[in-house]
Amino acid sequence: MQTANEDQAEYWGNSESGTKWLTFEDKLDHMLAPVLDLVLEQAELEPGMRVLDIGCGTGASTIAAAQRVGPQGHVLGGDISEPFLNRARERALSAGVENVDFQCVDAQVAPFPVGAFDAAISRFGVMFFQDSVAAFANISKALAPGGRMTFAAWGPLADNPWFRIPHMAATSHLGHPPKHGRYAPGPLAFHDVDHVTGMMATAGLDDIFANPVSLRLPGLGSVEATAELCTRVGPAARVIAHFEGDEADERKIQSAVAQEFSSFQTADGFGIPAVINVFQARKPS
Repeated sequence: MQTANEDQAEYWGNSESGTKWLTFEDKLDHMLAPVLDLVLEQAELEPGMRVLDIGCGTGASTIAAAQRVGPQGHVLGGDISEPFLNRARERALSAGVENVDFQCVDAQVAPFPVGAFDAAISRFGVMFFQDSVAAFANISKALAPGGRMTFAAWGPLADNPWFRIPHMAATSHLGHPPKHGRYAPGPLAFHDVDHVTGMMATAGLDDIFANPVSLRLPGLGSVEATAELCTRVGPAARVIAHFEGDEADERKIQSAVAQEFSSFQTADGFGIPAVINVFQARKPS
């Protein structure tokens, strides 16, 4: 695989922290289902379309897109993690979805066939590039003239308790790991819509649009179960790993997260408010 993002390839493909997403695949897909629905709704996929799914992970987004474009359409799921793609292939086979392929690629530099796709989509797969302008330009080459990109990314930290509360609980208990730049590759790299749309414009895209969308992420049946997941993946897990925290540290952080999350329990059930930035743009026609 040709790559310009070796750190990301190592993290998602080989590290214990990155591959934890395989362990918690079902829970994460459940919580992030509203985000995937948002991407697919905004992308307006139609039967027969050819779609490129960037950062497809274990395949939930690719399979859902393939079902929308039907047997006359096709979806290529690309990801930098071979373990994720192996699982994605298993899921597609189990679901009986045949109009998909999966490829281990770094979308920033991958030699996608020029003009081969009608649309590109991503659920949280575009925030990790070392050079986002180069990535947008490369993905654009893969689109047919007038083809549209539709990407979802996390909004600001303050608007996303899923990140903010576990991060605060972990750093209050263990300390702060080294800081990274505001726009450094990572889950929150695309929090600033003006910054991202500026990069899209620099990449030569047209009809650029960004929309912060408020929604509710469904919990896992209880505050405690959701808090436990937050100590296994995400910012708290990264802090715990950095400071080599033990099970006692995890339990203490989990308890603090659960206490804060309890404020999101309502008569309609438990869910976490979120703000998701949706970005769209077209390849010039």
